[in-house]
Amino acid sequence: MGQNAGILGTGHSYPEGILTNADLEKMVETSDEWITTRTGIKQRHKAADNEYTSQFGSRAALQAIERAGLKPEDIDVLVCATTTPDQILPSTGALIQAEIGAVNAAGMDVFAACSGFLYGLTMVESMIRTGQAKYVVVVGAEVLTKYVDYTDRGTCVIFGDGAGAAVLGPVEEGKGILATKIKSDGRYAEQLYSPGGGTRLGLTHESIDNRDCFFKMKGNELFKVAVRSMADISAEMLEKAGVSADEVDLVIPHQANQRITDAVAARLSVPEEKVFSNIAEHGNTSSASIPIAMDECIESGRIKEGSLVLLTAFGGGVTWGGTVIRF
Repeated sequence: MGQNAGILGTGHSYPEGILTNADLEKMVETSDEWITTRTGIKQRHKAADNEYTSQFGSRAALQAIERAGLKPEDIDVLVCATTTPDQILPSTGALIQAEIGAVNAAGMDVFAACSGFLYGLTMVESMIRTGQAKYVVVVGAEVLTKYVDYTDRGTCVIFGDGAGAAVLGPVEEGKGILATKIKSDGRYAEQLYSPGGGTRLGLTHESIDNRDCFFKMKGNELFKVAVRSMADISAEMLEKAGVSADEVDLVIPHQANQRITDAVAARLSVPEEKVFSNIAEHGNTSSASIPIAMDECIESGRIKEGSLVLLTAFGGGVTWGGTVIRF
């Protein structure tokens, strides 16, 4: 069966800059009431012009490593889930590896939008289980505010910046990741996408003028697919782990939209008090949302020794995933 993989330490970091709904009212045709009723968001963190993804990822990773009682050189693999890399080449994972001094690690990126952290978790779980790696850092880090179109009120009110990280390693039987699965369906690619800047359209004056490098989203259509996908994979993973929804102490969904979170919880018949939400303070931080939320829950005592936690995410691609963990 191999070695169970569990979370040994977590960390998070985000910019000091904050963009409130009142700030957005001055930038685009919207209102606090419109944003709050549709998304649940009150504010989001916003990176300064001279701040970038790997800075936040590095801080979160170092905090997680320290809390796990390890040193950077103990890390075998560092996976960075991001949709907003520092640059095309090299990977942000390699840049974080260098920044924190994880000299023995293989640094790499995972590109799965808001599901990226669970993609990373699922990949490294099997590496730890088979003995390919002992200690692994999975980082979710984003500076999304540099990719939002502040003339598009449907998307610019949603996204925020930040990073979260978790150190995984061997844990005793009955603990750690009990079940995990990731999925995608590229037929829904244009529900949430950014067409510019790649080899298809290139980085041309035309693509810049057309605002092709910004995020584009079909929110109403995405809502239905997101709720169904997250609820279905969550139920499947609970069954695989051999536990019921009643036994779960806490559900941490990707913080996409409060209405999506509420709908997923209702489909799983999980009471509101067992579902974590910090979207009002942070907005949607894509791959960073689950590790930030997890770290906040550990810091506040909502996750403690023995807690049974369900993580579930959905993002562009479209991608989705579900993970059941015993702490």
